[in-house]
Amino acid sequence: MVTKKPKKKSKKLLWTSLIIFTPILIFIVYYVSSLVSLGQDLNKDKGESAFGDLGNDENGDPIYSPPEWEGNERVNILLLGGDTRGLSENEVPRSDTMMVMSLDPETNQAFLFSILRDSYVDIPGYWGTKINAALVFGGPNLAMETVSNFTGLPIQYYVYVDFEGFTELVDAIGGVEFYVEKDMYYTSRADGPEFDINLKEGLQHLDGKKALQYVRYRYDVQSDFGRTERQRNLLKAVADEMLTFSNLITLPNTLEEIEPYIETNLTVSEMVKLGSLAYKHKDNGFQSEQLPPPDLVRDEIIDNISYLTADEIQMKQYIQDLFEQATLEDKAEVPQENEETTNIESSQAGSE
Repeated sequence: MVTKKPKKKSKKLLWTSLIIFTPILIFIVYYVSSLVSLGQDLNKDKGESAFGDLGNDENGDPIYSPPEWEGNERVNILLLGGDTRGLSENEVPRSDTMMVMSLDPETNQAFLFSILRDSYVDIPGYWGTKINAALVFGGPNLAMETVSNFTGLPIQYYVYVDFEGFTELVDAIGGVEFYVEKDMYYTSRADGPEFDINLKEGLQHLDGKKALQYVRYRYDVQSDFGRTERQRNLLKAVADEMLTFSNLITLPNTLEEIEPYIETNLTVSEMVKLGSLAYKHKDNGFQSEQLPPPDLVRDEIIDNISYLTADEIQMKQYIQDLFEQATLEDKAEVPQENEETTNIESSQAGSE
């Protein structure tokens, strides 16, 4: 008589489990499959890429092959922001923003470097000119090679997004709460009223359009120096917002909205690994730096053109010194923690 009740109870538990876990399983399958599909769409072929055959040889193979990332050593990603305003259909976008995100899985160091776009460099296969010309000459591959030579950092990956993609991304994550440090106003007939800049000082909610105004503004005494710092600060705010639980859940929808405006050489598995690595750095944050650093950069006229120049050997050493200093600071924190633990244990032993 009592043997039938456990069966009914076990069936009820089974149905309850199915009701709870089936939607979760369906969501997981949908989430993963969506990310895989969208991740593949971000690896655009030459017919879909904004850069076509640029950077490829006559066989269609890349002239520059970036080094492979094994997963344990430092990884460097070139972030490219493109300005497509006023371009014809087949015209290559200009590089308005260049940053390098540098992550070290071993030391948990995270750096975000802004590269001044008027920096003078020798572009492989071309000539000495401003570093942002590399994207126009040879697409992302040549940009990676040029930045790698300039900084001494092996650049394994790139992510390119244009102005419209940036605004779509910020809108897709619901905007960001951000403090605008001063009033910003600029207008130009050449750009059109849709690209006017009009921001007020104070903490506010920036949507995509206002966020773009903020990162574009450089019409003060600091010019591009101030602009690159603003770009780093806002990018970190956007990254923090993307890593919130609500935005991680809706990530497939976000990627779907910005997919037409973004391209990368990252595979899906590499995106997952880098995403996990970036999430680990969420609480510690990124150390933000400008390249060339203020103490090394100088104005120089070359062939009647104004450039920003720096001793590249000194700059590369500056970058390595930053890494070494961060490592020393991390190591210095460990003995302090051990010493505190030892003192606590000693006091406990004494009280006994």
